[in-house]
Formats: sequence, C-alpha cells, structure tokens
Amino acid sequence: MKRITIYDVAKEADVSLATVSRVINGSEVVREDTRLKVQEAIEKLGYKPNAIAQGLALQKTTTIAFVIPEASFFYTGQIINGLIDVAKLYNYNMVLHTTTEGISATSDIIETIIKSRVDGVVIFNDKLNNDDIATLTNYDVPIVVIGNRISNNNICSVYVDYEALIYDYASQLYESGIRNMALVEDRKNPAMIEELYKGLKRVYEEHGEVFENYITIPKEYRSSYEYLKEYFNNNTHEFVFTYRDSQAMAVLNVAKEVGIDIPNDMQLVCVLDSKYNVMARPQISGFKIPDYDLGAVSMRIMTKMLQDDEHDSYNRETELSYVFTPRQTTK
Repeated sequence: MKRITIYDVAKEADVSLATVSRVINGSEVVREDTRLKVQEAIEKLGYKPNAIAQGLALQKTTTIAFVIPEASFFYTGQIINGLIDVAKLYNYNMVLHTTTEGISATSDIIETIIKSRVDGVVIFNDKLNNDDIATLTNYDVPIVVIGNRISNNNICSVYVDYEALIYDYASQLYESGIRNMALVEDRKNPAMIEELYKGLKRVYEEHGEVFENYITIPKEYRSSYEYLKEYFNNNTHEFVFTYRDSQAMAVLNVAKEVGIDIPNDMQLVCVLDSKYNVMARPQISGFKIPDYDLGAVSMRIMTKMLQDDEHDSYNRETELSYVFTPRQTTK
C-alpha cells in the first residue's frame, strides 16, 4: 500500500506544500476556505502528519537529547524511565548520548547534539561543578541538569541535597552520643562525596570539633576492598557512611573478615540505596532516592521551558526529597 505523503495532500487540495504545512501546524495565516480544503484532503487520503516533519515546519525537531556518563548506567535506569514516560505524554522523542568522563567530553558531545538541532538537552552528570556548567550557558538551548544544583536563563536543575541529607542524619547520631563517624571516599563520584563531606564537617563544626575520619582510597589500590581490608585491621568506627552499594558491601565483607560485628560494633549506611543492599547479609540500611521522579520532573520542566512559559510557572532549581530505610546494619 502506497504511503501517503504531504505531496499527495498538496496535489489533492491543489495548494502548495507550504500551505499544507501551515494547516498541519495550525498557522493563522491560512484562509478558512483553504484550510477546510486541505483538511478534507487529509481526511480523504488518510494522511497522518509525521511529528518530525511538523517540528521542522515550526523550526523544532520534537527531540530531546539525554546525556549520561557511561559509568552511571546502573544508577540511571529509573531516571530514564521517568524521562521517557513524560516525553511520551508531550509527544517528544528521546535520544540517548553517552560520555566518558569530565566536562570536556560532555561539552564536546553537547555541541554535536545542538548542531543536530534538538529542542533541548537533559544532562545527568553528578561530576559537573558550577564552572563546568558555566561553559554550557554559551548554548542558546534549554538545558536541564539532573544531580547538580545550578541554574540561569537557559539552565534548570533537579537534584537531591546530599549535604542536607547526611547533615540531618548525622546530627541525630551525634546527639545520640555517636561521635566516631567516618565517610569512605568514592573516586567515581567526587561531587557527591564532596557534598556528603561538607554535611558531616558542618555537624562537627557546630559542636566545636573537626571531622577527621574521611577514609581516602590511595590511587595505587584498584578497589576499595583492597585498601579497606588493611584500614579496618588497624582502625574502627562507630558509624561508617558509603555512597554506593559496592563500597558498602566492601565494608561489610571486610568487617566480617577482621572480626568487627555489624551493627553491634560498627553501624553502616549506604547513602544511595539499591536492590543489592537488600540482598546483602546483613541487609544494608540506605536512603531511597526518587530516581524515577528525577527523570519525570526534569522532563516536565523541559517541556515548560520549550513552551516559553513564564519563569514563575516552574522552579529553576527543584529539590526532591528522600526517605531513610533502616535495615540490619543500623540499630
């Protein structure tokens, strides 16, 4: 069966391609009798306008690019689901792009994306800082950043305040008498670790003390586990925080090997909760981060930016909440 095109509609209605395009896209410069003639031709032929063709006529592609570091795939499945679900509601297409590491790769790929004429860009990259994001302001395209609190005329952000998260929780621990808290470095997520460190540091400073238990993983060690096994042979803490589940499991396994009982001798929390924390024995306590909502809210904000809504119709910086899930590694 022959595919009906815009050319067939123009021929049937005896008008130009431009006129058919104007009718399809709701332009007000078409005379009413001409509009009716084109609509009758569309109905008669059963023509279904292509979304991309419509977008081109409006100088839009109905396409949103999503930029994500390869190392973040495991943590962004639900974020992508949220983006896609909302994109479908507003008839946008999503195109996935991956980066390796750092802003250089991100800025390079964004430049390529923008040259391909996408309508907007959503970036998930928790390694970007304010200086990095500032380089993106050169692009006159709406951008929503997931994971970083930052904004300007063309950039909005959706994030979880990790500094506040650990500050609130650690403050409760401190008030309950727990003083010897530690944070394990995560070389793959330096920006998030910096936020957690600032939160812990603030707790101690407010009590006239200095937070000194930041466990740095030396570069010569290929994995956290290798170093932590040596570290916990000579050190112990009342409470240990990790960012990712793999590091929490490393602490859990090392503790068993060196004779530290969790949670009786030392408690453990993995900030970024995952299904693997439930599979561990004992099950690891963690914070449920609303990853689906991070994607869904980001895409909704993007649609508002593309619709040229007034700034007061949406927040430039949107903070989402979190829920602590106590399990067997905390008392």
